[in-house]
Amino acid sequence: MTTVEATGFFQDAPRLRDEWEDDLALQRYLERVLPADVRADITPALAEMGLLAATELKDLADAIDTREGEPRHVPFDAWGNRVDRVEPHPGWERMAEVAARHGVIATGYERAHGPWSRVHQFALAYLYGPSSALFSCPLAMTDGAAKTLLGSGDRELIDRAVPRLTSRDPDAFWTSGQWMTERTGGSDVGRSETVAVQDGGVWRLSGTKWFTSAITSQMALTLARPEGNDAGGRGLAMFYVEVRDEDGRLNNLRVVRLKDKLGTKQLPTAELALDGTVAHLVGPPSSGTRNIAPMLTITRLWNSIIAASGTRRGLALARDYARRREAFGGHLIDNPLHQTTLAWLRVQHEASLQLAFHAALLLGREEAGEASEQERLALRLLLPVTKLLTAKQAVAAASEAIESFGGAGYVEDTHLPVLLRDAQVLPIWEGTTNVLSMDALRAIGTEETVTAYAAEVRRAAETATDDALAGVGKLAVDAVDHASAWLVRALDGGPDIIAHGARRFAVTLGRALQAALLVAQGQHDLDVHGDRRAAAVARRFADEGIDVLDEPGRTAAADAALARDEAL
Repeated sequence: MTTVEATGFFQDAPRLRDEWEDDLALQRYLERVLPADVRADITPALAEMGLLAATELKDLADAIDTREGEPRHVPFDAWGNRVDRVEPHPGWERMAEVAARHGVIATGYERAHGPWSRVHQFALAYLYGPSSALFSCPLAMTDGAAKTLLGSGDRELIDRAVPRLTSRDPDAFWTSGQWMTERTGGSDVGRSETVAVQDGGVWRLSGTKWFTSAITSQMALTLARPEGNDAGGRGLAMFYVEVRDEDGRLNNLRVVRLKDKLGTKQLPTAELALDGTVAHLVGPPSSGTRNIAPMLTITRLWNSIIAASGTRRGLALARDYARRREAFGGHLIDNPLHQTTLAWLRVQHEASLQLAFHAALLLGREEAGEASEQERLALRLLLPVTKLLTAKQAVAAASEAIESFGGAGYVEDTHLPVLLRDAQVLPIWEGTTNVLSMDALRAIGTEETVTAYAAEVRRAAETATDDALAGVGKLAVDAVDHASAWLVRALDGGPDIIAHGARRFAVTLGRALQAALLVAQGQHDLDVHGDRRAAAVARRFADEGIDVLDEPGRTAAADAALARDEAL
């Protein structure tokens, strides 16, 4: 049989070279915020992770991102025994090993660099995440569980779990799940139907957990309602669960099925039935939604960092492809219209990076006991705003990135569609955009919180000495001042008026701080390098618009009619 060789043109695939060396935005950010000795100390670790992410881990992630690489649920063994074994791709073990050995969790808890340790940790996570085949998800929950347990004061659980959750030894390292969502609703956890019954020195949980990510983790934190407690979130308590006993048997729970999802297909996400699952109470037997807040603080920040790094990955691949792709008599990179697309992607990336890492910076300062009261107040509002905004930017950027490849961006075996499939979960996990908008309003509490947040905007904006950057800084300050005034007027209109504008309020706060931080970065790059690239990013970001607010309630009646499809 004769084999006919294909001839003619073959397009080069996009390639990654070195995710640390090629990421000028990350390097310049760290140069701006870190002391020189800290930066010098952590750079080798970041360089090693950046190279791994572009080579071995990227190849492994591509191998996992296939139909054959999706996790498998084995409910029974050959003899009919219920085993509920979940088998992810074997490459997940390597992802876990790299995360442990490189301290992607441990760095945040060793605190070798004091208040800068979280920036170091999240720089590692940022480089690792896009090539981790979604192992970043269990890492986020692991980080959140460690922080939550440390804050609980429960010495027995801390001593048992935290050393494992923060270990650098792959053989000792544990990951954690987070079992919150039930059939009654995702974000409305107060409607939980899982019941907790005290049985001697332990509790037993019964109910269904509808959506549990990373079911292969060794432990989880979850919510349940102790018998006799009131309805709603205040009647829930937080519990610690180990998934299997020392003999590997499941802890009185069944894996009902694995979820068939739009994206994050590499990640084993299960529906669980708890039937007397042994658990340990963490904290008081009520107010569980409040007690689990430290976990949400961390997982929302991870979501933001992964959003920024995912946007960076789309930009890196699109830019490399544009240098290789010949069309219409030249390379795409030289086409003025395509240049605007790549420039827009760069702006989304750098805006997301600045906001997410600013949250990491303030968190590190708070954990080291060095944050001012103003910074602590600002952080409380910054976290939901950052998660909300970076997630939306990541989805838009992923869509634009795969479009820049034309038809190749829509073909699964190019491993480009995964950029969009996996980005789409970012505005959903850890609170949807609307839920986070309301969380931002709840985080305000008093006028002092908005004042503290506005001070962060001013501090960054006022670094500008360049006229163009000062102009962007003024727009940022004007936007946050308008948001503060809007809130006062909206409060007079009542809860429905506040809720109607909550999303635009949160977006305006986020974009104001993004603009101000881009100004600070632009001024730094001008002063240190004589380079106007970051200044151009700030200007282009401002041109997109910073303030998206209108008068409180101006369109509320029309929006209600349109939503209900009623006559106006």
